[in-house]
Amino acid sequence: MPHSFPLIATFASAFGLALILGFIAARLNIPVLVGYLLAGILIGPFTPGFVANVDIAKEFAEIGVMLLMFGVGLHFSLKDLLAVKKIALPGAVLQITVATLLGAGVAILWGWSIGAAVVFGLALSVASTVVLLRALEAHGALDSMNGHIAIGWLVVEDLVMVLVLVLLPPLAGWMGGKTPDGVSENIWQTIGITLLKVSTFIAVMMIVGRRVFPKILWQITRTGSRELFTLCVIVAAVSIAYGAAELFGVSFALGAFFAGIVLRESEFSHRAAQESLPLREAFAVLFFVSVGMLFDPMVLIQQPLQVLAVVGIIVFGKSVAAAVLVLALRYPLNTALTVSASLAQIGEFSFILASLGVDLGLLPAEGQSLILAGALISIALNPLLFKAIEPLQNWLRSRSEFARMLEKPVDPLAALPMTTDEKFLAGQVVLVGYGRVGRRIGAEFTQAGIPFVVAEQNRAIVEQLRSNGHAAVSGEASEPAVLIQAHIARASMLVVATPDTFDVRQMIKTARTLNPGIEIVLRTHNEEEAALLEKESAGSVFFGEAELAKGMSHHVLKRYGKLEH
Repeated sequence: MPHSFPLIATFASAFGLALILGFIAARLNIPVLVGYLLAGILIGPFTPGFVANVDIAKEFAEIGVMLLMFGVGLHFSLKDLLAVKKIALPGAVLQITVATLLGAGVAILWGWSIGAAVVFGLALSVASTVVLLRALEAHGALDSMNGHIAIGWLVVEDLVMVLVLVLLPPLAGWMGGKTPDGVSENIWQTIGITLLKVSTFIAVMMIVGRRVFPKILWQITRTGSRELFTLCVIVAAVSIAYGAAELFGVSFALGAFFAGIVLRESEFSHRAAQESLPLREAFAVLFFVSVGMLFDPMVLIQQPLQVLAVVGIIVFGKSVAAAVLVLALRYPLNTALTVSASLAQIGEFSFILASLGVDLGLLPAEGQSLILAGALISIALNPLLFKAIEPLQNWLRSRSEFARMLEKPVDPLAALPMTTDEKFLAGQVVLVGYGRVGRRIGAEFTQAGIPFVVAEQNRAIVEQLRSNGHAAVSGEASEPAVLIQAHIARASMLVVATPDTFDVRQMIKTARTLNPGIEIVLRTHNEEEAALLEKESAGSVFFGEAELAKGMSHHVLKRYGKLEH
C-alpha cells in the first residue's frame, strides 16, 4: 500500500473492504451496516495488519455526518409527524427518558461520573433511522400505519438528539468535562447565547433560505445540466453546514439538517434527494467505516458483562418500555411489537453523540467502545426481531388472556357511537385506510352522497373524522372485531385503500364470512400480488402503475378523438 498517498490508501481500503464485508452481510441477511462497521474495525488501529489514516477517516466522517443529516432533513415531513403526533411525541420523549435512566444507572454503578453517565444513557436511547427505514422496507411495512408511527417516533428522537448536540458543548464544563473555546463559564448565559444563535440560524434558514435556494435551484435547472444540479445540492448541504458552524456556532450536523429541510420546501426536493443519493450513501459508508475504526474489539473480551448490559438495555430495556407506552396509548399489540423491534438498535446519532462526548472529556474511551459494541450486536440482531413479530404475536394470543385483552382494549374509538346515523349502517361502503388514497376516495363518496364507514389504525385520524361528522372506527381491519364494529355484515362493499396487502386475505375472509354477497375492491403496488389476488377471486384489484398508465392513455386518446363513447 503506497504510504505516500494516505488519502487514496484510506479511500481505497475503506471502500474496498466495506464492499466485500457489506456483500457478505447482505448474503447472511443481516444489515450491510454491520459489514461497514467491521471493515472499519479491520483497518483500524486496534487490529493487526494495515492501519488506515485515522485523521483522514475522521475528516471523511464529518462529511458523512453532514450528508447523513442533510438526507434526514430532506425526508423530514412535519405533516407526517403531525399525523402520528399523539403517539410519537409522548412515546419518544418517555422512551428516551427511560432508556437514558437505564443507561445512566448502569454507568453510575460502574463508577462513572454523572456527565459520562448522561451522555452514555442518551447514546443508548436513540435508534438508527437508516436501519429502521431499511428494515421496514424489507418487510413491506414502510407505508403501513405501524411504519408511519415508527418513523414519526424516530423523527422525534432525531429532533431531541439535535437539541442535545446543540446544548451539550455549553453544558460540558458544568457536567465535569471540557468547556470549548469561546464558551462562557456562566451556564445560564452560555445556554441563552447558544439558543439565541440557534434561533437566529433557524430564522435565517426558514425566511431567507426558503426564498433564495429554490430560486437558485430553478436557475441551475434551466441550464439543463444534471452535473450542475447535483453540485448545487451538495454545495448547499456542505456550505450551509460550514457557514452555520462558523457564523452561528452551530454544529455541522444541525446546519446540514436544516439545509435539507429548506431544500425540501423546493419543488425540486424529490430530484435533489435522488441526485444526491449516491454521494450521500458513499460518504455514509465512510462514516460507518470511520466509526468502526474507533472500536477496540478487546472490550468484548475484557468487559463481556458490560457489553451484555448495554445490549440488554438497547434490545430489551427500551423496547419493552416503548411497547408498554404504545399499549398504554391504546394501540394494538401488533403496533407495540413493531415499534419495539424498530427501536431495538442504535446507530448514527449514537456514534455522533459518543464522539462528541469523548471530545468534550465527558465520556471515557471505553464508553465509546461499549456503545459501538452495542450498535454492532443490536443492528445484527434487528432483522431477527422483525421476523419474530408475527410468531410472538400469535404465541401471545394463544397463551395469554391478557394479550387477547390488549388486542381488544376498552376504547371509545373502537366502536361506532350509539348516535351514528342509520344511513351509515345499511348498504354502506366500509373503507379500510384513510391515507393519501383513502382520503381521496372518501372525498368522492362524500361528494356523491354515498354513505361509508372508515376503519383506520391511526386514532388521530379517527378522532378528526368523527369531529367532522364521518362514521369511523379505530383498529386494525384484519381483526374481525374492527370490521364487525364497522357493520360489515350490512355493508354493500368493502374497499381496502391501504397499500399493505399483508393482512388483506384475513379482511376478505372476515367480510365474506359475515356477508357472503359483499363486493370487494383492493389496491396493490405489486403486479404479481395483483395477479395472485385476482386468481383467488378476491374481488376487483387495482394495480397502481396499471391504473396510472390507463388514466394517462385515456387522456391522450380523448385528446386525439380515438376514445369510444
